[in-house]
Amino acid sequence: MNLPNKLTLLRVILIPFFLLFMYIDIPFHYGIALVIFAAASITDALDGKIARKRNLVTNFGRFLDPLADKVLVIAALTVFVELSEVNMGAIPLIIITAREFMVSGLRLLAANSGVVVAAGIWGKLKTAFTMVAIVAILFWLCLCFDLSIDFPDGFRNAVDNILVPVLVWISTVLTVISGAVYLKGYWHLIDSDK
Repeated sequence: MNLPNKLTLLRVILIPFFLLFMYIDIPFHYGIALVIFAAASITDALDGKIARKRNLVTNFGRFLDPLADKVLVIAALTVFVELSEVNMGAIPLIIITAREFMVSGLRLLAANSGVVVAAGIWGKLKTAFTMVAIVAILFWLCLCFDLSIDFPDGFRNAVDNILVPVLVWISTVLTVISGAVYLKGYWHLIDSDK
C-alpha cells in the first residue's frame, strides 16, 4: 500500500476516535476531537497531492478518498445537529448528505461508462470550506466548554446564533453549487438510454 492510500486509510481510522471524543465526557474532549479532525483534514489535503505528484493514483485511492471525506464531514455535522451547544438544524445536514449520495451515484454511472469524474474546483472549494468551518466550530466549543472562557453574552450570542449558522449555510450553499455543477457536467450519463 502506497503512502497516499495509507494517509486515506488513516483518515478513516481517525473518524471513530473523533466521534468518541465528541461524546465522551472527559476534560478537554472537544479539544482532542478538534486535533483529531484537523489531523484527518490534513491527510485529505496531502494524500491527493502526493498521489498526483508521485504518480501513485490507484483505484483504491479513487474509491476510498472521496468516501473518507464524505464520512468525516457527515459524521461531524451529525454530531453538531445532536449537540445543544451548536446552533445547527438538520436541514443543512440533509442537503449535504443528499448531494454526497447524488455525486456518488454519478461516479458509479460514470465508472460504468468508462468515464472518470474528477474533482472540480467547486467540489474542492466546498470540501475545504466545510472542513475549515467544522474546525472553527470545534475551536469555539473548545474555548467555551473545555477552557470555560467567559465571553460577554453579546459576543457569545453573536457567535452561537449568527456566525456558526452562517458558516454552516455557506458550506451548504457551496455544496449545492458543486452538486449542480457535477449534475450539469454529467447529466448526459443520466439522460441516456444506453
